[in-house]
Amino acid sequence: MKGILVGSVISSQIMLEEMIETGFPIDMVFSLDEKYSDNVSGYYPIHETAKKHNIPYKKFKKISTDENIKVIREIRPDYIFVIGLSQLIDKRILNLPKKGCVGFHPTPLPKFRGRAAMVWQVLLEVHETKCSLFMIDEGIDSGDILGQEEYIIEKTDYAKDVEKKLCVALRSLSKKVLKGLMQNSIVPQKQNEEDATYLLIRRPEDGRIDWKEPIYNIHRLIRAVSHPYPGAFGMYDNLHQIIIWRAEVVENKNVIGIPGQICHIEENYFDVLGTDAILRVTEWENVDQIKMFVGHKLR
Repeated sequence: MKGILVGSVISSQIMLEEMIETGFPIDMVFSLDEKYSDNVSGYYPIHETAKKHNIPYKKFKKISTDENIKVIREIRPDYIFVIGLSQLIDKRILNLPKKGCVGFHPTPLPKFRGRAAMVWQVLLEVHETKCSLFMIDEGIDSGDILGQEEYIIEKTDYAKDVEKKLCVALRSLSKKVLKGLMQNSIVPQKQNEEDATYLLIRRPEDGRIDWKEPIYNIHRLIRAVSHPYPGAFGMYDNLHQIIIWRAEVVENKNVIGIPGQICHIEENYFDVLGTDAILRVTEWENVDQIKMFVGHKLR
């Protein structure tokens, strides 16, 4: 059996580690070149692990190039694992492996197919969920399921917390699926199209806070798009970006003002007035390093 791994983030690294641990054959690792990783949330240089274990690797900018396809064709793989890559996979690559391409998605497919799945699950207040390994086809996360693993999202979890839980679930799922593929004991299960739902792409500007929203909704947005994502933000005096990485909700007992106004500043936190409570910001990034004052607005 011959295998190829293509990836760019921590889930790619986990799959690589489990392939090594289980003895699944790895004939080539395609790793996103760090030169092209600026817009990749949670980038991980999996070529470093490949190099450490003397596994052939190739860095890439776009996986679906004639050069990469030629390399893959010469290997003649049984499986190609495309794990943690946001690029579309060319049909020419999908048709190369003898048994197929394997993908990973952080949701219980067919539910929540599509983009920004971890973020959307926090925003939608999903509690019990699953991650999926599946056979990639020409649709959007629509191929046959190889296996799923449960994990839990709490109402206090930030994106990094969810990522850690997802990594634990993926590690467990990878062990089972890799062993099953080597033993030829997995029977792929077709997805029920009637149950399919789709998540649309989110962009950094979608993290802008609407201070007229209830504070709980604002806090949920902050948790959902915190590290490793671009973060929720407000514009101080409509000019300077303040990215909010962590915050907590505080009861408003005596402050009257306009939602979005800064109502208290200390060295380690500052408070922003909301419609129904106060948002205490405990970790933030003052992009332009401007001095903030009580009474000024985040918009």
